[in-house]
Amino acid sequence: MITLNSIYIYFLATKKIFKRSFKEFFFSSNYYNKFLDTEVPSSFVFNPNPYLLSPFLNHMETLIKISNEDVRNFRINLFKNNEKKIIHNFLWLNLIDRKNKNETIQKIIKEWISKYSKYTKGIWDERLTSLRIVSWISNADLILNSSDKDFNKSFYKNIIRQINFIKNNINNLSDENKKVSSISLLVLSGLVFKEYYINYSLGLKELKKFIDNNFDDNGFPINRNFEKLLTFVQYFILIKEWIKSAQETVPEYLEDIIEKNLICLNSLNNPSKKLPLFNGCTDRSLDNFFTYLEKLNYSPKKSLKSVGQVQIVKNKKTTLFFDSGEPPNYRLSKDYQSGPLSFEYSSDKDKIITNCGYGRKISNKIQILSKFTSGQSTLCIDDTSVVKFKKSNLINKAYGSTISNSFKIFDVERKEDKINIEVSATHNAYLEKFGYLHKRKINFCKKNNDIDGSDYLIKKSGSSDVKFSIRFHLYPGINTIKTLSGRSILLRTNENKSWVFSSEELTIDLEKSLFFGKNKALSNKCIVIYGKTMDRDVNINWKLKKAS
Repeated sequence: MITLNSIYIYFLATKKIFKRSFKEFFFSSNYYNKFLDTEVPSSFVFNPNPYLLSPFLNHMETLIKISNEDVRNFRINLFKNNEKKIIHNFLWLNLIDRKNKNETIQKIIKEWISKYSKYTKGIWDERLTSLRIVSWISNADLILNSSDKDFNKSFYKNIIRQINFIKNNINNLSDENKKVSSISLLVLSGLVFKEYYINYSLGLKELKKFIDNNFDDNGFPINRNFEKLLTFVQYFILIKEWIKSAQETVPEYLEDIIEKNLICLNSLNNPSKKLPLFNGCTDRSLDNFFTYLEKLNYSPKKSLKSVGQVQIVKNKKTTLFFDSGEPPNYRLSKDYQSGPLSFEYSSDKDKIITNCGYGRKISNKIQILSKFTSGQSTLCIDDTSVVKFKKSNLINKAYGSTISNSFKIFDVERKEDKINIEVSATHNAYLEKFGYLHKRKINFCKKNNDIDGSDYLIKKSGSSDVKFSIRFHLYPGINTIKTLSGRSILLRTNENKSWVFSSEELTIDLEKSLFFGKNKALSNKCIVIYGKTMDRDVNINWKLKKAS
């Protein structure tokens, strides 16, 4: 059924795609490229510390290693497509032995300038461009040492051209990663070039707007993407440290959001050192970033019991994350994964129960698949996802794979005493179609770290005998043995610890699953409980406890 709202969304999508196409045409014109040429500075006011870029290198180090030989033989056009972004962001400069001959680095920069000094689609992507120039500036001591006047002029000229590109385009950016990286470049450019100090003021203005528009009161991203929290605070700390180094005053709002971000991040920290896989998050480790924080004398100590509408239960070396949140606004929902009341459970360094993770970097089909309710550790009726994703190619091209409907979560409760912590919530996503509410209650025992769970299907309307499944996706590498009774499964973790999952009401099955959290599709296992409502209320109890 076509509604006025649908027509409006299609109109906005069409407008956005048209603007994007026009921009590509305009950016490629000679007129625009001449427009990028403005006053060329001759030096930096200060040199930012390249170590500050360390958090941005974590993934890259595993993909490409830069040796002395690689540098000597470096050719921009020799790299594979999946490596080109890594090459063109120039963050690899931080990995180079600084004893390399500077002439070699200068040759690489010259080659890049000769090929890409004018706007080039993809290579001048806003995030890629921002990282590239930040890296050039941060490694200027390596690049410019013993350089001649001609190289220096060309180097500074191309830096300014790309900064101007970012400056001219920053108001048109809707992608959060592109926005925050572009803001960081504007701030840095205003600090290092006295001729462009105005960029510093503009960057701070955009930073304030970005913070006001993208975070809840606790400092968590309103799109509910846990990985975005990590990304944003990395940029905020980077900006703060640059401001301090330039002996400028750090804005109070920047100090405030960093403090809130770090409290959220500290709340999510757990012995596995990995972020929970909710709403667009991949299997990111927090370990290196917390080491980075220590070296910069950041020491978040406070923790919250709920972050981003996810209940957090911690006890000694055990952590439970329970999703009690609703989907974000459809414009912010491109990363949303439809797993209301799903949970993750980890003990010591082991994740045991998890969600499948986000498949955005694998393929478009995998990305959509990873969003379905069946890919999350929760209850699913008739293999129906709790939200639908817009199938329009037009809308997907403009906004990504956004949701087309929503639901409500209510009766969110948390009870705690000396012995137990109980979390529970209810959602109505299946009410309209199937006539049932889904309620989940999980009780955590502080003494032995066992959990007792209950899933309720509460009949509210209609006469419907529906099939349901409750999935518990296991973290990769966990070995399983199904008992003869079919009521329990023995789990052996990566740390060689034994756990037992059991349910007395219905038979438990083991099925093949997929894990997308490591940016590739890995074969995996999933515990599943199947059942029928028989046109009545249903209560399924299950347990996860350490084997004796």
